Amino acid sequence: MSFCFQNLTYQQKSQQSMLINDLRTIFERDPAARNWLEVLFCYPGLQALVFHRLAHWLYKIGIPFIPRLISHISRFITGIEIHPGALIGQGVFIDHGMGVVIGETAIVGDHALIYQGVTLGGTGKESGKRHPTLGSHVVVGAGAKVLGNIQIGDRVRIGAGSVVLRNVPSNTTVVGIPGRVTRQNNSSTNILDHDKVRDVEAEVIRALFERVKALEKQFEELQQSSLSPTELGDEQTDNPKSNNSDGMIEDFLDGAGI
Repeated sequence: MSFCFQNLTYQQKSQQSMLINDLRTIFERDPAARNWLEVLFCYPGLQALVFHRLAHWLYKIGIPFIPRLISHISRFITGIEIHPGALIGQGVFIDHGMGVVIGETAIVGDHALIYQGVTLGGTGKESGKRHPTLGSHVVVGAGAKVLGNIQIGDRVRIGAGSVVLRNVPSNTTVVGIPGRVTRQNNSSTNILDHDKVRDVEAEVIRALFERVKALEKQFEELQQSSLSPTELGDEQTDNPKSNNSDGMIEDFLDGAGI
């Protein structure tokens, strides 16, 4: 009985320490946070973590049903679903959070930042470790899906809407479907500057477009050298659609900032 009481007292102190750390993290990362009362009652990400830490403790000591019930109640109140078995580090900030799903064997490292609509899920019905492991200081953009038993290194940024299916080394940025590493050794000190995340698909399209234009120019030069002046004039007036399509492609790529 004495041991159980001491263990419960330790858990209470640990929970209080984590709550203070979570509050400090929110004030550091969210400029909209005005005071501690507002954060406690109006931040579903913090509320979901409080529910989860209780459910996880009960889950670890083997109590059936109740941890899942707490998780379900938390999902109903906050819109965030965290399985009681998931391991969540200190200083984790779930911003807005609606639609976030974190699976049973997922591990989220310290000071991770997770936006709304993120899924840390599995890829099938395999047993054992089947959900991702996130390192420390990881940023997962809105709507991103990180699936399977994969390792996401420290200080990784995952762009909004990305689908990550493979291991990601530390200090990199990942975007796209499927997710691709677009930057090595993240040098930015601001983890929230999503406007600096590259659009690799648009960059590849731009490169292919430029190559096609170069090939077309070479073909035209060869064609012009073999045509008479009359035939050349007719050829030059027969390509208005080509110019229009080039303009459409340019507008598309300009819209992506490439």
